[in-house]
Order: sequence, then C-alpha cells, then structure tokens
Amino acid sequence: MIDNGLVQIEGLEDLERVVKKLMTDEPEMRKQLQGIIRKAIGAARRRITKDAKSAIENDPRDAYKAVRSAVYKKIFGGQVNILPTRRRRGEATSWQRPRKLDQNPRQRGGNRLHRSANTMRMESYYGADRGFVLRFFNAGTSKRESRYGNRGSIRAREWFGYSSSMQMHDAVADISEMIDELINAEFKLK
Repeated sequence: MIDNGLVQIEGLEDLERVVKKLMTDEPEMRKQLQGIIRKAIGAARRRITKDAKSAIENDPRDAYKAVRSAVYKKIFGGQVNILPTRRRRGEATSWQRPRKLDQNPRQRGGNRLHRSANTMRMESYYGADRGFVLRFFNAGTSKRESRYGNRGSIRAREWFGYSSSMQMHDAVADISEMIDELINAEFKLK
C-alpha cells in the first residue's frame, strides 16, 4: 500500500492504471492537453491583440483583428502570429478617410487628387484582411514615393516580437500550471 498524502493506492496494478491514464498517447489525456494548450494560446492571442490595438493610435478598420492563433494536432504546441495576406478578402467596409476639402471647400491646399480604384479597394479592407497594416507597423517600410511626391516611410516599431515572446512565455507558465492541476486532480480522484 502506497500513501503519498494525496491518495492511497492498493498495489502495483492501481498505480500502473493511474500512470497509464496520464500517458500522452491516451486519447482522453491527449484531448485534455490539447484543450489546455488551446486555452492558454487563446489567452495569449487576446493579450497580443490588445497590444496590437494599443500599438496603432488610430485604427477605425480594426487591423488589430489580424492576429491569429493555431494549436497543432499531431504534436503538443501552438503559435500566435499575424495573418498572412489572403487570396480572398472578407467583409468589406464602406468607411473612407475624410477628405480635407470636404470639410472646408474654400481652403487652399489639401488633397485635390481623386482616389484611384486601387486606393478605394485598399481602404475597403476590414479587420483580419488588414494584416498588412500590422506588418507595416511591426517591420516598417522603406521610403515611399509616388508620382505625386514623397509619401515618407513608416518607422519599424517591432512591437509584435516583444509582445508575442512575453505573452507566449506567460502561456507556457499557464500551461505548466494547468497540467500540474490536471495531474493532481487525477491522483486525488483515485
């Protein structure tokens, strides 16, 4: 008889049964571990999304929604990253940046050029389709010029690498804690 303070196990067969149930190749344990990983990765994704929302000062088309998470099926693990560019876009938005001349038609200067079809298409992207904006803010851009003049560049803020490594480190700690609780609960029930 083994008494470790948590549970009394009668004989080697009972100990073997409990340990076998905790093996990762058991379907029930695998399902529970996947659920734990999914919960921790989802929490990390939500925190990174919050960091993305604060990294962009003015985001009327919700580019912060382009942060995604995935939990692997064959191995235990997961990832959080910025959504890649899709071949098809999702829901479009009719939001347009207000034009300066529309606010005061008699003013001098301002943007007098009509928006091209490409600009209108890019401005209709919404939510997860605006992952390119998060990549611009993360990696920056080189000096951009058009035939109408200098458009400047976007300074690299590198917020994603810092935020994701910190949040994934916290996720690993959460996973470890939840697995400990799972194992302790399994031994206490027997």
